[in-house]
Amino acid sequence: MEYSKTTLPNGIRVVTSRMDHVRSASLILYFGVGSRHEPDAKAGISHFLEHMLFKGTEHRPDPVQITEAIEGVGGILNAATSRESTNYWVKVPSEHLPLAFEVLADMVRHSLFAPEELEKERRVIIEEIHGIYDTPDDYIHDVIDQAVWDGQPLGRPIIGSEETVQAITRDDLVAYVRQHYQANRLVIAAAGDLWHEQVVELADRYFGELPAGPEPQLEPARIRDGLPDAVVVSRPTEQAHLCVGLPALPYTDERRFTQGMIDAVLSSGMSSRLFKEIRERQGLAYEVYGYFREYVDAGEAVVYAGTDIEQVGRAIQAILGELDKLRREPVPPDELERTKELRKGRIVMGLEDSRAVASWIGGQELVYGEILTPDEVIARIQAVTSDDIQALAGELFQVQRYALALLGPFDDPEPFRRLLQA
Repeated sequence: MEYSKTTLPNGIRVVTSRMDHVRSASLILYFGVGSRHEPDAKAGISHFLEHMLFKGTEHRPDPVQITEAIEGVGGILNAATSRESTNYWVKVPSEHLPLAFEVLADMVRHSLFAPEELEKERRVIIEEIHGIYDTPDDYIHDVIDQAVWDGQPLGRPIIGSEETVQAITRDDLVAYVRQHYQANRLVIAAAGDLWHEQVVELADRYFGELPAGPEPQLEPARIRDGLPDAVVVSRPTEQAHLCVGLPALPYTDERRFTQGMIDAVLSSGMSSRLFKEIRERQGLAYEVYGYFREYVDAGEAVVYAGTDIEQVGRAIQAILGELDKLRREPVPPDELERTKELRKGRIVMGLEDSRAVASWIGGQELVYGEILTPDEVIARIQAVTSDDIQALAGELFQVQRYALALLGPFDDPEPFRRLLQA
């Protein structure tokens, strides 16, 4: 993969990668602001704003006009909010790249925030909150985040709460976009059948007058390091849903490649340890998986399982056993090489699409300020040793760092807290 980078006079970073074998072009706007930047009383405003940018502009006052502009040429338009960033993306046939720029610029710079649309979208988001709450295997992830981060912004749901979403006003949204959607916090990434100079010209045309602003202030993450914690959400469910979570490395730590290998050994595919042990060997869960989230100054590791109510204790012990095994025993050479090949293959296959390539270069530029090519990342993965994995697992998987979230017909968290300490 080859890429090019230009910084506009106002501080916007433009990164592109030409793909000769495709006829599409993907464009992503990455803003370095997310739910972690919000005040407690306005939790969910980043997500609310993302929704509202689709709800009418000065040039397209009817929200349908926004989607029709892109879908009318066969394109796709969407957005996503995370804890530290928000992105808006379009994928179109490459001859319509100028249209993609024009539509996204219209949304970001000329949204109306019409009161009637705001109230409609408020109701939509509140129903989204209700939907998450009513879906145990979704909601339990909010619970584990709160348990791991203990009242910090990283532990809040990205979507906010019904109370905070109800309180957000039009003035709040207008002020928020002016404060945070600034040139120095914007990365424009594009990939596909395009030329770098073309993208730079379009970026300057549509975003060259976007002002810069102060760098965002973040509350530093505090790592809980005491007795393990257990939280029970009591509901009359037929199945128990549980998450084991703990703090992990930030993306700024060079050992993130080792952390990625731990993630892959535990939970990448049906040949992973969690799947083989908990589902295939012990038959404790149909769904079991893990993931790592990485932020600028902290990270989080989570393992989820849905299990029979009578088997909760065994499932928790089995998960803890797999984590502890990585501390106690080196990963065998054949498993290490197989996992490396899996990771390399997933990287290569995952970059066959123009949107994936735009995400690769744009996401790295936003968070690292530099871009590693797939070959460079694969080389870092290849360099990870069993000793590296065992050492980092020993640092991460310590009993006092664990938190447990459990949803089901249970009342007392104490027996489950004792399981963590066993």
